[in-house]
Amino acid sequence: MASPLARVNVRADLWETLWSFAHRVLAVNLLLALAGAPLMLALSLVANPWQYPIFFGLLALPLAPAVAAAFGYYADDDPRPPLTKLFRLMRSRARRSLLIAVVAGSLIGVLVVDIKMLATSLPAAVPPLVVLLLLVAVTALNALAGAPVRLAIYSGVRGWGLSLLSLGVLAVALVIVSQAPLVGLAIVPGCALWVVQTNSQAQLARIVRRIG
Repeated sequence: MASPLARVNVRADLWETLWSFAHRVLAVNLLLALAGAPLMLALSLVANPWQYPIFFGLLALPLAPAVAAAFGYYADDDPRPPLTKLFRLMRSRARRSLLIAVVAGSLIGVLVVDIKMLATSLPAAVPPLVVLLLLVAVTALNALAGAPVRLAIYSGVRGWGLSLLSLGVLAVALVIVSQAPLVGLAIVPGCALWVVQTNSQAQLARIVRRIG
């Protein structure tokens, strides 16, 4: 009996690549769902979550090790790395990723408050603060992907186009998840993080080539 692949004009190695990608995305989505379960539950119960930034910030902290593990999982050379490896990566990267999340979250919180306060009294100061906020977010993403902090800042600035693309993809993913939670959580987060990880690796590779 002929293989079903013979009826489709697609090479077998391409099918393997697609299945490998699907495997990783599903595994990452599972980890993110587990790490973000307390946050999602609280968001479903509280009407105005923005009024409790510290509480929801603490609930969001477990997502940092999950994101760091997802980046490492995507970078693995194994076509289908086992799910246990994803959890091992989360455990091994927990301390550093939590520190990155706390520092970046604190800076972003301060910048958001400053922007809100200066929006009416000193609007000219808002654009630089927005740029600084975006730089903190990009640096945190690159650092979670494994880059040293200084290199994460430098690569984020030098590769500003990819940095904006990563932030844009994450923003779209958040909108989709907020509008269609079940479908969004099942598909979107893992795909969005794959884009971010790919962009971060491209930025770092470019910097390494310049240094070399």
